Amino acid sequence: MKQKRIKKFVGGQAVIEGVMMRGPKYTATAVREPDGGIVVDTTPTTSLAERYPILKQPLLRGCLALYESLTIGMKALAYSAKAAGEEEESMSNKDIAITMVVSTLFAIGLFLALPTFVAKYIPGIGDNYIALNLVEGVIRLALFLIYIWAIGLTPDIKRVFQYHGAEHKVIHTYEDDQPLTVENVRKHSRLHARCGTNFLLIVMVVSIIVFAFLGWPNLLERIVSRVLLMPVVAGIAYEVIRWAGRSDSAVVKALIGPGLWLQYMTTREPEADQIEVAIRALEAVRPSEEDAYEYI
Repeated sequence: MKQKRIKKFVGGQAVIEGVMMRGPKYTATAVREPDGGIVVDTTPTTSLAERYPILKQPLLRGCLALYESLTIGMKALAYSAKAAGEEEESMSNKDIAITMVVSTLFAIGLFLALPTFVAKYIPGIGDNYIALNLVEGVIRLALFLIYIWAIGLTPDIKRVFQYHGAEHKVIHTYEDDQPLTVENVRKHSRLHARCGTNFLLIVMVVSIIVFAFLGWPNLLERIVSRVLLMPVVAGIAYEVIRWAGRSDSAVVKALIGPGLWLQYMTTREPEADQIEVAIRALEAVRPSEEDAYEYI
């Protein structure tokens, strides 16, 4: 069977006045400082999967990717806040851990506990657990959309969404083997199939299917079961995103279409200076020609 030669993935995240990029060997966060300069923090890319190869297996690698993305993302945000002049001191590992715990509890309350509590009180559903799980999923999606819309109204988040657009455009340029210039980057779409927005939407769809098999136990059991099964849901969603990112199929494009449309809410067209920051971040992690490809 002939192997397919593809470029290794480079992923990223928008941060405060900057962009974090994660390549095969290095992770870099580039930030626009208050004086107009660009500062770049580069560290080796490490993963627990290198120490424990079993974590590279399907489903497990999705759980690991989610955990590492949250950890690296929080560190990048903490670094960017200080570099952009919004924090006097850098956050310690303890501060980052506390922030992650608080954020996780908030997400569980808003996107897991609240929808499953409210669903029972929607008129006309009765005790049909399939309908209850479907309504719960719709409520969860509605809350997510409202949340994204609401935070997108604030000036600071609007700028983060612009950097998000810059991140996608630069990655597209890299994947198309074009020189990383502002002019080339501008031509590309600000939407990307492997975006975290896509991932979150797929998580919500997959959760409806997975949770439907649990029936409709009492409220506490529903909340606990949904929390415990989130790694399974995240693992499945990750495999879908990974597959979509490497496929040119029209069917796949149709399936990920809603996730791409949702990115019109989570990205904005970037300014030239924001594109420059994203370029600096990708240049810092760009693999050499011999390391840039893998065979599948």
